[in-house]
Amino acid sequence: MAATEHAEIVIVGGGIIGCSIAYHLTRMGKTDVLLLEKSGLTHGATWHAAGLVGQLRASRNLTRMLQRSVALYDTLEAETGQATDWKRVGSLRLASSPGRLIEIKRALTMAKSFGLEMHLLSAQEAQELCPILSTEGVLAAAYLPSDGYADPASLTQALAKGARMKGAKIRQGVKVTGFEVKNGRVAAVLTPDSRITCDILVNAGGMWARELGLSMGVRVPSIAVEHQYLITDPIPDLPKTMPTLRDPDLRIYYKPEVRGIVIGGWEEGTPGFGENGIPPDFGQQLLPGNFERFESLAQAAFKRTPIVETVGARELVNGPIPFSADGEYVMGKAPELDNVFVAAGFTYGIAGGGGAGAMMAEWIVQGRPSLDLWPLDIRRFGYHHATKAFCFPRAIDLYGKYYALGYPRQEHHSARGIRRSPLYDTLKAKRAVFGSRGGWERPNWFAPADMEAEDRPSFGRANWFDAVGAEHRAVRERVALIDQTSFSKAEILGPGTLAALQRLCAADMDKPLGSVIYTQLCNERGGIEADVTFIRLEENRFYFVTGSAFATHDFHWIRSHLPRDGSVHLVDMTSGRATINLCGPQARRVLEKVAEADVSNAAFPFATAREIAVGAAPVLAARIGYVGELGWELHLPTEYAQHLYETLWEAGEEFGIADVGYRAIDTLRMEKGYLYWSSDITPDYNPFEAGLGFRVALKKPDFIGREALARAKADGPKRRLCSFTLDQRRELDLAVIGGECVLKDGKPVATATSANFGHTVGRSILYAYLANEDIAPLGTDGVYEIEAYGDRYRATRHEGALYDPKMERLKS
Repeated sequence: MAATEHAEIVIVGGGIIGCSIAYHLTRMGKTDVLLLEKSGLTHGATWHAAGLVGQLRASRNLTRMLQRSVALYDTLEAETGQATDWKRVGSLRLASSPGRLIEIKRALTMAKSFGLEMHLLSAQEAQELCPILSTEGVLAAAYLPSDGYADPASLTQALAKGARMKGAKIRQGVKVTGFEVKNGRVAAVLTPDSRITCDILVNAGGMWARELGLSMGVRVPSIAVEHQYLITDPIPDLPKTMPTLRDPDLRIYYKPEVRGIVIGGWEEGTPGFGENGIPPDFGQQLLPGNFERFESLAQAAFKRTPIVETVGARELVNGPIPFSADGEYVMGKAPELDNVFVAAGFTYGIAGGGGAGAMMAEWIVQGRPSLDLWPLDIRRFGYHHATKAFCFPRAIDLYGKYYALGYPRQEHHSARGIRRSPLYDTLKAKRAVFGSRGGWERPNWFAPADMEAEDRPSFGRANWFDAVGAEHRAVRERVALIDQTSFSKAEILGPGTLAALQRLCAADMDKPLGSVIYTQLCNERGGIEADVTFIRLEENRFYFVTGSAFATHDFHWIRSHLPRDGSVHLVDMTSGRATINLCGPQARRVLEKVAEADVSNAAFPFATAREIAVGAAPVLAARIGYVGELGWELHLPTEYAQHLYETLWEAGEEFGIADVGYRAIDTLRMEKGYLYWSSDITPDYNPFEAGLGFRVALKKPDFIGREALARAKADGPKRRLCSFTLDQRRELDLAVIGGECVLKDGKPVATATSANFGHTVGRSILYAYLANEDIAPLGTDGVYEIEAYGDRYRATRHEGALYDPKMERLKS
């Protein structure tokens, strides 16, 4: 019989991520940490990783996390005495096409707003740093002096040594054979020789993370794919301080390697690895090199670095690497089990290893990381993401596009059609161009008869611009239908429901039956964990609505804070309820033609909901919306959706009714000052900073975050979310989409949280948080500029909504 022992925290996986988590846990005072590795440390994907360390990513917090990696690597060798071969030599990213130059200029702007040093160099200046570089076709280069590279195995061993120095135990050659799961928790980890009980289990299993997760009932949307790179023979006179190099237009990267260089890249159609299970004894192994598949990358390398064609190839390395369903890390607390954390999908694991380990340690010890990491949070995924039918084709597609130009609002085309509204075929026949969110096919826009029904993304005026403008005006001037079936919906019910929601929500939930209650769900620090709508149906029965991609996150947050005595239940209603939004100044005239109810303003005021018949359909009609016009969200059993749509369309034809998609919704909500969770509001911000303090009911005696919010109100917010418009018309120029740098009197002061073009106000609109010292009464607060794609534009700051600030149209 296997011996039983106990460890407070058990980490499964001895790659760089598992070792980094152990290292950082010990720095936070956790000494009862046990790491189990089935083979040897680094023997999965870590040992053959290329080792590049770059920091700039598309969000401020991801960049900050990678900056923490660099800060750790700067000191780790001195701390542990273990060599890391960390070289802070900088990085070059080439622009070999006009589109790439635009992308690099946008990155330069983001780096400035993030406080990360980055320079735009000429081709000749780049060549001075990297003499083997051919400047043919190179327009410019981005240079980040604090980037570099490391030896992955040495770095991991240093982290492991540092963890051991503070008390962590690391056991190699110990295979995990299973888990005991009881009462929603992993109670024990099973190995051939022992049964290890634990308080916390961390799945850092690398390419095995998905299989490990399934064995305990946790879905991890990360698989493995083949990745190749070539190591050359020595190259004479190669500078010891040569930076790493990426030429994304040619799909290749370089780093120095023992007097030679490593050449790797991201070709289309790489094979997946282990689709039917990774061999259990696979460890420090490579796969056969495929020179035929590498040929396109080799030819690109001959063009960019001609000397490569004259030196020998020492080795073609082909090893499996993790790759997630969206190409980013998979981190955080698993929603299925109370005591399981996941750290997987680390495609660029050496760059992220140090910072991600710190974030995971904070998540485990403090309940959440110090940075909002929603773009990496495992709860951003739904059920389908972890299936082989979705994850393998999507990951392989994204692998091949790893260096593709990142156009604004670009959609993926692989693994589509997973979830479809009952109106999908009808809207497709009406030339809807669909995007995907949370696996749902959603109409982004509708193509007029004289143009192709297909996205042509661009850094400037995309082909959908005029069509979206027409949809925008239909909502403002006439009436429109929007299929919002993809909303995540639930009922929360049971005798303890009102008390539970009063505890969960910042707003007062004890409102009359039929009330529509917009509220934030905050954490103990007052940060906004969710931004949602409730409808009170009965004394202890509420209907809950949130965004298409937020179901896993929001449902998990609610369930984890409900009483465990069975007095409250959350029932997912997403598949059972369709949602059609009827909106625009003529919406009432359309609805009153087909509803068996009085829908006048007196009988059916704003922020109320009623059960009514529309045509022959039973409808929960809620007088709310996200576009800033008179309108109703109509929630109904899915099988009635087609009938309701046809009924409303026929009733609205005399008023010029139009179909409208999600791209127009975003332009409309920006004008109205409506915020979007995950960009404008996140756990990093509280409601008072976001201008939502009016939703906080401090008169309630107790709710999550009340103490922090009471302090925030008493002290006054130290920063505020502000809106700006660009003084220049931008609809024919480069698009602003968020991430732009806000400057005051020439000094960077903020990063835009979101941005879009407002077709009613005729200007580009941006939101950004400004510190109090950067805000003064309008007209006296200095000169604001927005830096976008390397250019600066005068901007005007505004107070309140740009459209219908008095809510007169919304409440008419």
